[in-house]
Amino acid sequence: MSEFLDAKASDPVARGLMVGFPPGPDRLLRVADGTSRGFPNHRWSFSHQRELGPSAAIRRGPGAAVALSYGLRDDLDAVGFTTQDGQAMTWGQSVDVNFTDGLIVLHRGKVVYETYRGALAPHIPHHAMSVTKSFTGLLAATLAHEGVLDPGAPVVNWLPEMAGTAYGDATLRHVMDMTTGVRYSEVYTDPKAEVQAYAAAAGLWSPPNPTGPDNIIDFLRTLAKEGEHGQAFAYKTCNTEVLSWIVQRAGAAPLAQQISERIWQRLGVEEDAYLMVDRTGMAIGGAALNTTLRDLARFGEMMRNGGLANGQQIVPAVVVADIAGGADRDHFAKADYVTLPGWSYRNQWWVSHNRFGAYTARGIHGQACYVAPSAEMVIARYASHPTAANGNGPLDRVSLPAYEALAEHLRRS
Repeated sequence: MSEFLDAKASDPVARGLMVGFPPGPDRLLRVADGTSRGFPNHRWSFSHQRELGPSAAIRRGPGAAVALSYGLRDDLDAVGFTTQDGQAMTWGQSVDVNFTDGLIVLHRGKVVYETYRGALAPHIPHHAMSVTKSFTGLLAATLAHEGVLDPGAPVVNWLPEMAGTAYGDATLRHVMDMTTGVRYSEVYTDPKAEVQAYAAAAGLWSPPNPTGPDNIIDFLRTLAKEGEHGQAFAYKTCNTEVLSWIVQRAGAAPLAQQISERIWQRLGVEEDAYLMVDRTGMAIGGAALNTTLRDLARFGEMMRNGGLANGQQIVPAVVVADIAGGADRDHFAKADYVTLPGWSYRNQWWVSHNRFGAYTARGIHGQACYVAPSAEMVIARYASHPTAANGNGPLDRVSLPAYEALAEHLRRS
């Protein structure tokens, strides 16, 4: 028997969270006392981050939105697959099992499946978590293609403040592909892990007795080296925050502005997006993007088409191809993700090397932008699963076989 309420019982609308002016004490969620953090309350807060903390707008600009093409299908919920644990399941069942807040499937550029649950609606931005990393990595890779950044150069070329820290002898490529030797634990259930201090510094949560840095830059400068750079993949959000800092300094503009001008205003999106920021106004470049589901799907479709959308080359095709080609699989294997055999990690994207050529932006609790070029398919999903981790956790064990089954079904149709 599950230790968690199921998707229906944990629905934030049915539970009346944040209803009333003001909400009653049993319905009120706040960052300061931790009530907005953790399941089942995060099923509301993931769709309402802007009400809970400071943010910076990612403007869509004055242009008209480019309408999505629709051809909804009624056969997808019945598509069957077997989970990595050997359980028979259908696509429709997986949507509930994964505590989905919203899910869109595009096939050949057309919406064939769309659903919203819980607190999410088409016009509401949802917390993308570490999907943010892939936007930051895409900007960095584009700046490298333009000659603004050199992946082989030391981090301290752009951030002299990081001399003497874990990043003092790291290169930009080490940071982009997460092969740094940095003492940093991303174990979300460990209260002593560095990821907890990072989240507190970024303002993503308020510990009861804060003693550490109260902003991202000061936190990054506390990190020490552990091991050698360039030897193995290890997923660490601190790397993306270093990368975000470099992108902003080299690009001479805040991260939200760069995403807006380089991507969002050219993509034909429906809504503004936003980035949460720390107490100094610094973007949380590794974990705090919020977009609507449809706009995330538009972004994924642009990637599937080699950076092309609306007749514009938004991202250089060679940058997309470099991501899709992946990186060193032996380095990735050392991270021991049993749910991701044969995968790699390139420019802050997860690369499957499967028969569909799939690569994905991923975030904890079930956020995903899954691009499968050989199946002409894109999946955008927002969720609020009780369990944070994707790798080696219940999300991957269900989601990855479900994605592949759907890709195969659509490819044959």
